[in-house]
Amino acid sequence: MADPLQALAAVRALATARRDWTVLIDGRSGAGKTTLAGALAAATGAGLLHLDDLYPGWDGLAAAADSVRRQVLVPRRTGRRGAWRRWDWRAGAPAERHRVPAGGGLVCEGSGLLTRRSAPLGDLTLWVELEDDERRRRALARDGAAYEPHWERWAAQEREAVARERPQRLADLVVDGGRVQALLRGRTARTAYRRSP
Repeated sequence: MADPLQALAAVRALATARRDWTVLIDGRSGAGKTTLAGALAAATGAGLLHLDDLYPGWDGLAAAADSVRRQVLVPRRTGRRGAWRRWDWRAGAPAERHRVPAGGGLVCEGSGLLTRRSAPLGDLTLWVELEDDERRRRALARDGAAYEPHWERWAAQEREAVARERPQRLADLVVDGGRVQALLRGRTARTAYRRSP
């Protein structure tokens, strides 16, 4: 299993070697994807896209992964800008659209992201691994009462995606989620894309 600093070094090398690049990060809830993604984006100046902003509700894991593949990853691979629509969790409805530049670096993270169809669209693919009890503890500490009633519902979708796609095997690196927070704390960033008119 790779140390998070190995992932950081790999992304820095990618950013040095290429002007346009995409990193895809997957892992189950609470594994450390968001922290790792923020650190990688901060270290390279890349854009940052969280699938948490796209999931259309608690049953939307597969839908968001497919949407980001079609609307962001495929266009970027062909030199076009992408776009995505934020999901308003409070309203339970789609919200504003955001643009993603055609070029430059992009770090995209989320549960269910790494599939056989999406993996070839990433220049570096990462899976963040952490044991189940610690993931649950982290996720509920982060999101608390809002997440707890939906934990098993979401976990079932993650288990299905992992069984179907085998994202660990699609990953260039499997990163130790137990070391992500300690090594990368304080190196996070959030880049918001412009809203579409």
